[in-house]
Amino acid sequence: MEPMSAIDSSFLHVENDTTPMHIGGVSIFAGPPPPFEDLRAMVAGKLDLVPRYRQKVRFVPLSAGPPVWVDDPHFSLAYHLRHTAIPAPGSEEQLRQMASRVFSQHLDRNKPLWELWVVEGLEGGRWALLSKVHHCMVDGVAATDLMSVMFSDATSGSASAPWSAAPEPSNLEVLLRTVVRRATPAGQIDAVRRALATPRQTLRSFLEIARATAAASPSMRPVAASSLTGPIGPHRRWSWADVRLTDVKTVRSALGGTVNDVVLAIITNGFRELLEGRGEQVTEDRVIRTMVPVSVRRRGERGVYNNRVSAVFAGLPVGVADPAARLDVIRAEMDGVKQSKQAVAGDVLTSLSGFAPPLLLALGSRLVTLSPRLNMHTATTNVPGPQQPVQTLGRRMLSSYPFVPVVGSIRIVVAIFSYDGGLYFGVTGDYDGAPDIDVLTAGIERGMDDLLSLASPAPARTRITGRRRTAAPLSAPAATR
Repeated sequence: MEPMSAIDSSFLHVENDTTPMHIGGVSIFAGPPPPFEDLRAMVAGKLDLVPRYRQKVRFVPLSAGPPVWVDDPHFSLAYHLRHTAIPAPGSEEQLRQMASRVFSQHLDRNKPLWELWVVEGLEGGRWALLSKVHHCMVDGVAATDLMSVMFSDATSGSASAPWSAAPEPSNLEVLLRTVVRRATPAGQIDAVRRALATPRQTLRSFLEIARATAAASPSMRPVAASSLTGPIGPHRRWSWADVRLTDVKTVRSALGGTVNDVVLAIITNGFRELLEGRGEQVTEDRVIRTMVPVSVRRRGERGVYNNRVSAVFAGLPVGVADPAARLDVIRAEMDGVKQSKQAVAGDVLTSLSGFAPPLLLALGSRLVTLSPRLNMHTATTNVPGPQQPVQTLGRRMLSSYPFVPVVGSIRIVVAIFSYDGGLYFGVTGDYDGAPDIDVLTAGIERGMDDLLSLASPAPARTRITGRRRTAAPLSAPAATR
């Protein structure tokens, strides 16, 4: 029996009838698809490497502590590994629509919180793997580790050994063990002891937190009303885009900034085109505030499948029409965010939430999602993936598009996954509140074209698709510097 961390349990408490809290994605592979039984055997051979995949959630009676992980005595791989197809020759649009329906469905809390779907019938002889895993199990970085385990050719070396679940504790046992553990918080005592042993470092850390909190305070104010926020329903839309990492680096070298700055700049263009397409007034000072989750996973923590994330807030200058000027504004914004060390403050404050009674933590998490006026319009998460080709049963993964959930009154979120020289954007939208997210994804790719045309005189650039790599003509720049 293993207790959840405070942040992991908050992802469970945030979940409600209209807000499933799983992450995932769709990975497209070169064909032909493997026999389903071969894939089943491959997954079975890797489960010993990811023991969380055989565990389920148990809630502590009387909310006396955070939920705990226990082995599922009725675990069945056949329930979690599923086989489906789209009518051949299936288009990528059909694949996205099917994925949207699957992503809209909640995971069963009475079972281990993951699903893996094999999808056949995709045009060009390709096939896909659709993955869903609850956010309480992993953050984006840890999910990348899990994907590397599940999609690699490595096995545990003990796949043939039968797995036996540990005896499932009774409700009374769960309650008593939780009460005893909370009465002797050894980890918190150790943390206090370490702080007292290094008073100068501790004082410096608190000063940094104070400065970071003061610097971040303007971003805590509720945002103005926008079509990007509002009530959400239980159904989702999902769209994607992709760009070459070499193109991003070309822009970075010519116009300045970091890879993340360039990525935020092209996302800004997508939101600008989305708002203009909706007929909203996009004045020069119009800014879309985004939350950017930041991994604070320390060295040596890979392989630990829990959430180690903090967050910073940044303004996307959708009112700036010039692509290069837009990048300059974002670069200055992100430089200020880094200097303020918002992520450090967020990490410490998150860890302090472990002291809060679980019932209060649950209520606080739900109040956040019910608030009609959050301090952000959207969220943008960027997760690095393997930069070499990944194979499953000898089939090469061509592309991988991420999925992240919308939460509370935020109707659109953007996720980016880097893989094998490409950046893959997955955009999730509320079905009723964001029926036009394809405009945003098209605007992301057009934003890349605009910046690249300013940075490079080359007549064409290479664009990734799930089918092939094609040369895309450069559009004329929206404006010159």
